[in-house]
Amino acid sequence: VQLQASGGGGLVQAGGSLRLSCVASGRIMSNSPVGWFRQAPGKEREFVSTINGNGYMIYYADSVKGRFTISRDNLANTVYLQMNDLKPEDTAVYYCATRFPGNVVASQQISDYRYWGQGTQVTVSS
Repeated sequence: VQLQASGGGGLVQAGGSLRLSCVASGRIMSNSPVGWFRQAPGKEREFVSTINGNGYMIYYADSVKGRFTISRDNLANTVYLQMNDLKPEDTAVYYCATRFPGNVVASQQISDYRYWGQGTQVTVSS
């Protein structure tokens, strides 16, 4: 399983928007939860959002609720993270990840995710 995150890069001003994409190889993603996580310099990786296979279970970190929206297109094997009203504290490398096949719960725990993308940098200026 390979995941590729994209959509970051460059610099966005505070209050701006970005949409991140996570594309998976094969059909592994269609029934599996996909999570977005981020890691800022000098900090631990943290949970951002997750969505289950059918898109009916969605969770967000408190810090992004109301600003970020996760969605998925299973036909395209793609999960999106729409980020609005970006803040400087959103600056981080953003990673997408999916669980081992058969694990269908949209977990918020980093350790529950087996396959990780390479990350995409999001930089928000004040």
